Amino acid sequence: MTPPSPATLFLTMDAFNLPFAPQTNDLIETDCPDDSSASEDEGTVFDVPSVQADPLTSSYTYHSPLPSALANNSGEPCILGVDEAGRGPVLGPMVYSICYCPLSKYEQVSKLGFVDSKTLKESHRESHFRLIQSHQENIAWSVRVLSPQDISWNMLKMNKYNLNAQAHDTTIELIRQVLIKGVNVTEIYIDTVGPPESYKAKLSKIFPGIKITVEKKADSKYPIVSAASICAKVTRDQVLKHWTFVEKELKSSKIFGSGYPSDPNTKLWLTNNMDPVFGFPRVMRFSWSTCENLLKDRAVTIIWPEEAPQGSITRLFEQEEKKQEKPQSRLFMDMGLKCVSDF
Repeated sequence: MTPPSPATLFLTMDAFNLPFAPQTNDLIETDCPDDSSASEDEGTVFDVPSVQADPLTSSYTYHSPLPSALANNSGEPCILGVDEAGRGPVLGPMVYSICYCPLSKYEQVSKLGFVDSKTLKESHRESHFRLIQSHQENIAWSVRVLSPQDISWNMLKMNKYNLNAQAHDTTIELIRQVLIKGVNVTEIYIDTVGPPESYKAKLSKIFPGIKITVEKKADSKYPIVSAASICAKVTRDQVLKHWTFVEKELKSSKIFGSGYPSDPNTKLWLTNNMDPVFGFPRVMRFSWSTCENLLKDRAVTIIWPEEAPQGSITRLFEQEEKKQEKPQSRLFMDMGLKCVSDF
């Protein structure tokens, strides 16, 4: 029997309380209540309706209300942008977001000054997010929050479901959900980190008749994609800021840093919050090489005893079976033990 990798072993650090396996399918929608909110520092409240109050144990989708401009004219052509936040970090969720508005209102929306969220300070991103929320008559948005458990579960299972496939399927599902609502999307703009040509061809087959543009750095070129990037980044930031550990006995810090291994705060968190037996809390992405290497270098080494060899099935049909010596257990061999009597 081939022993599981250390990463697979430590995925179940809280198996006595909650199962690691996702409780819902990765692409099954779970609506986030419109009145959910996250508190900032004491004395201030920053309302982000896409953030759940409960611990993040499975992925979910949030949709903002349809713009009132579309309620009065459901067939009006719309433009839609797609972006993500948190693809590279070793911990926390990955968030995909779409933002859309009527084409007739796009020039007005563009003048609001949305830019790539990565170029903004946190306070400025939050200001832009409030701006989106204050223009719900013209703008709508949705996010899919992929939990670190689901990301790891999909990447570590036997039939690996890699990050690109998860990203593509999440984007497709978000677009489909908007189309199901009756929104007449005629143009889609997507920011991508991979080859844009093959991705565009794939989407064009799934959504024929819609003009699709897939470009690198689209979040800095198209305001509708910039708006999507702001919704994604603000949602991820707030999920981490108000993270609730399901491992109730732990007193882990929530000073995660950016989540990238090069971040000093992230390095410090990884160093201070690893249990030598159970690994990390479920905020961690166990499928990342950073996590695997830390577990290999610093965690307790596990020796997996091998199963005894199985006999041939033809032996079941033999009339007389020769008495064979019972194979010795690997555990006995490793520990230098011998039987001194038979029971």
